[in-house]
This record gives sequence, structure tokens and C-alpha cells, in this order.
Amino acid sequence: MEIGRNKFVTLSYELRANSAEGEVVEKTEAAAPLGFVFGAGKMLEMFETKLEGLAKGSAFDFELKAAEAYGEVNPNAVVEIPKNIFEVEGQIDENLLTVGNHVPMQDAHGNRLNGLVLEVGDEKVKMDFNHPLAGDNLFFKGEVLEIREASEDELTEACGSGSCGTGSGGCGGGCSCG
Repeated sequence: MEIGRNKFVTLSYELRANSAEGEVVEKTEAAAPLGFVFGAGKMLEMFETKLEGLAKGSAFDFELKAAEAYGEVNPNAVVEIPKNIFEVEGQIDENLLTVGNHVPMQDAHGNRLNGLVLEVGDEKVKMDFNHPLAGDNLFFKGEVLEIREASEDELTEACGSGSCGTGSGGCGGGCSCG
């Protein structure tokens, strides 16, 4: 069986940033592998493209340029936010607003995003909402451990019950992913 649409894929891999010998960003072992439904829109598109057609036991070793991964650093994603929006019951948790902290937030549309605190002033907080790997080329090296048909439950979970037909990373047509 080969990796393709609606297959449940299990991988062990090592991810390095900016060179094949660069900093290890993430590593999974066979004892705790990455498992996902291929084509569900949950993984980077080019990551899946590079894996498509591989069989169980296949090794892989490839690079994704920044533009194929999390994009280039967007200077417009670095913003100053009024400090008072961090108030809860009139208090600001100063431990939360520490330079280098990642703070989970929501935009005006309810989308979740994480901001990196860059500076804390008396009235404003400067935050970076770029993905932590934006601007980085990514180097993946690993092995395909398992490929099987995804179960109905896995497909439903991967697709999201309300996202079928959205065309933006959800399912298209019925509720098979991809």
C-alpha cells in the first residue's frame, strides 16, 4: 500500500531548521510516532506532496523551502497591542507578559493564534504573530512506519464535523478528506 488520499499514515522523523545539520526542531520516534490522515489538510501541503506514493518502510529525506512551509516572515504580523486587553478582572498577569513568552490569543473572527511577546511597555505590548518557523527552510528525514485505510472515525475527526466542503483545508465533497 502507498501513501495516498484518506490513508492513515504513521511516521518517525527528525525536523531540522535551515540546514540538514541545523537545529533539531522536532523529533518523533517509532514508540511515539506522528500519525495523520493523508489529504485532510492538517499537514503542510508540500510535506504531503513529498510523501505521496511512498510505501511502508520507505525512508525519506527532503527539504521544504520557507515559502513551501510556513512562509516568509511577515513584518505586518509584528504589532503593538494595547496592554489593557490582557486585563482579567482589572488585573494583568505580569508573568504572562514576559519577553519571549508565547501567548495564546484570538483575533476578531475567533481564530486562535499564538503571539510571541517582543517588548512590554507601560501602555503597549509588541508581539510577533508569525509562525515560529516562518522564514526557515525545513529539513525532514525519517521513515514511513505504517499505511492503512483511515477509519470513518479518523476521517470524521481529521475533517472536522462542520468543515466539509469549506475548501480551505477542510473536506471536499461528502466527507472524505482531501
